[in-house]
Order: sequence, then C-alpha cells, then structure tokens
Amino acid sequence: MAQQSPENSPSGKKVALGISGGIAAFKAAEVLRGLQRAGCIVRVAMTKRACEFIQPLTFRALSGAHVIVDDYAPDNPDPIAHITFSQTVDLFIIAPATANIIAKFANGVADDFLTSTYLASTSPVLIAPAMNTLMWHHPATQRNLRQLQSDGVHVIEPDEGEMACGTIGPGRLSEPKNIVAAALDILAHAEENTSRDLAGEHVLMTVGATREAIDPVRFLSNNSSGRMGFAIAEAAQKRGARVTVIAGATTVTAPDSISVIRAYSAEEMHAAVMKELSASSVFIGAAAVTDYRPIAPSLRKIKKTQSLLAIQLEKTPDILQDVAHAKQNQLLIIGFAAETENILANAREKLRDKELDAIVANDVTRAGVGFDTVTNEVTIISRDRKAPIHVPLMRKTNVANIILDEVVRLRARVKPAAVIQPPIRRPRKA
Repeated sequence: MAQQSPENSPSGKKVALGISGGIAAFKAAEVLRGLQRAGCIVRVAMTKRACEFIQPLTFRALSGAHVIVDDYAPDNPDPIAHITFSQTVDLFIIAPATANIIAKFANGVADDFLTSTYLASTSPVLIAPAMNTLMWHHPATQRNLRQLQSDGVHVIEPDEGEMACGTIGPGRLSEPKNIVAAALDILAHAEENTSRDLAGEHVLMTVGATREAIDPVRFLSNNSSGRMGFAIAEAAQKRGARVTVIAGATTVTAPDSISVIRAYSAEEMHAAVMKELSASSVFIGAAAVTDYRPIAPSLRKIKKTQSLLAIQLEKTPDILQDVAHAKQNQLLIIGFAAETENILANAREKLRDKELDAIVANDVTRAGVGFDTVTNEVTIISRDRKAPIHVPLMRKTNVANIILDEVVRLRARVKPAAVIQPPIRRPRKA
C-alpha cells in the first residue's frame, strides 16, 4: 500500500476528508482520488452511519492511512487524531454532508469524532450537502446552511436530478470533480494570501502571442490573450518573486506591479529573453510563439488581385530550446503545450526534446480551456516524476498557483547557485 508523502506531491497540501452517512458516501472515493491527483495528502474520517454504506477499508486502501471512525477505538494508531484532523490540515472537507451533520455543525453539537473535529478545526471548511429534495428545501436545513455560511464555511450546492429515493430535484451530491475544483480554489486562495515561498527567485516569463508580418497591415498570429501568463506573473510576485515579463500581443491588461517588456515578433521575443536570462533563476515560457514566419514579408500592402496567394514560410527561433541550451545557475525551465490531439504524448515529447524541467499541457479544443478564457484545465508533467498532475477546470488565477506549487517543489530538489542581480530597470509598459 503506497503511502503519500510531501515529496510525491506538488504542494504537500494536507486535506481531511469527512464522510457522513448517506447513499452518496461511495462518491467520496472519487473526491479522494481527485485530490490525490492534484497533489494533496488526504486523511479520511467517517461517521458510524457512513460505514453502513461503504467500508473504511476502501478509503484506507486509497489513502494509505488509517481511517478514523472512533478515535477511542483500540486500533487507532494516532493518539491525538482530533488534533491531526483539526489543526494540522490545510482544508477540512465533508462530502457527503447530510442534513443531520449540517444541523450538528450549525448548532455546535459534538457527539462523535467528525463533529468534534469540526469544532476544533482551525482550517477552512468545505461541505458538499447531499439529501432528499424535501429535506434540502426544509426551512431548518436552509437556516442551518445560512448559519454555517455566516460562520465562514464554504458550501458547494447539490445538483438537481433523480435521487435514490425516486425524488427529482436538488439534493444530489455535486459531481466529485466539482468538489475537487472547489477545494483547490480554496487552497489556492489560502496559498496566495499567506505564502512567500518564491522569495529570492527572479522569474522571467514570456506571455501572449507573437506576430509575424505578412505585409504592413497583416500578420500571422494566434488567439493567446496573455491571461494565463499574467496570472502566473502576478501570483509569483505575491509569493515573493521578482518577476520580469516579455510580452507579445495581449488582449488583457498587464498587472500594474509587473515589469513588462514588449516584444511582438518571435525574433524580438527571443532577443529580449536571451538578454534577461542570465539574471533569472526560473524561466516560464507561457507565450504562444508563432512557429513560422514569411521568408520575405512585403514592404507594401498586398492587393487583392489574385485568387490564390502563396507565401513561403520559415521557422521562427525556438526560444525554449535556446533557453535550455544556455541554462546556467540551476535555472528551472517550465514550458507550455497547447495541443489539439494526443495531448500527453505531444507534451512529453516536447518536455524531452527541449530539456525542460516541467511542462503545462492543455487541450485548446475544449470549452473553457486555453486561449482567451478565464478558466483553464491543465496537466503538469515534470521530468522527475512518473505521474502527471491533473488540474481540473478552474479560474486561471488558481491554476497559476498550482503551477507555482510545482516550481517550489522543483526548486526544493534543485538549489540554485547565486544569481547576480543587475540594477533594477523599469521597462516601459505598453
């Protein structure tokens, strides 16, 4: 049985998963697996009623750790389990949360391990209710939910559909992937507000789209808005890093606090990156660099006089590859792969061929993912780990922090040599 450890996780975030007694208890296994895939270390606690729907052995096999039902049980290996669950975790989740457990939480009842843990908890709490539709709509349940929300508890509302009892309406446990996404959102916000784990790093980034001129009014480019790159840049700065951005064309505004150097063509971006690289300790290539450019762009606007127009193209400079060849001072190099097919295979090939430390891959054909969206769903593949990290659909600001968690993990394994810091320049902002 494989044990979880911080070394095998991108962030080592500790999550306590509480399971109360409802038919949806079996779905908690999917929640646990989703959290593990995102790099969390998960411990499980169950009520006695929950054990009537699914056995603790299932969660012990999945988590690699003892499942707490009764902390006074002789087989409990943790003599201070109530402290482990209440004060040493980053997030406390209850899924499913029955009407009964919600009522107990709202009214301060502490008659079992799960309710006692809630009262002693110092971490954020997320509950995912699941119950009969009439129970969900009952004024007492709604009053209890309002009380919990006023106490700072996060609530992910149930889905609508047919329940096990045959009732149709709201009350079904939200899909496990939605619960995982909500949990990661909470963890990302907490990280953003408290962590300075990138202090001392100089992060150099490329952002946005490059443009390759066809003539004075037309160009080859792509749909990158720069939103994902700027989100990473801003998050890195909040976590203590000094950040320099080389930006191509963008449709979103750069954060006011970030130093931005504009470079619109791949050639200009390549030159700017190589100029700044020696003073950097982390390079993140988030820009969508146009792979080809016209060999001989026209000096005059091409008139619409022909039914067919042939333009010869040549490859643009490979920024990621040249950064890898110039690597020094234990520079960390993170690339991006926007793909439409064979996502993981293509990303792994790019990771290997360009000698990257990690690559962030996504399927830009999916709704809400990739270019010019506020959300993203990515897979992070690192050279030193076997299993990729899947990040479910969430806001790009939160994806940014999960990517930076992996940078922090990689840095812990590769200590940089001293980086000579040149005088801080203040590049003009576009």
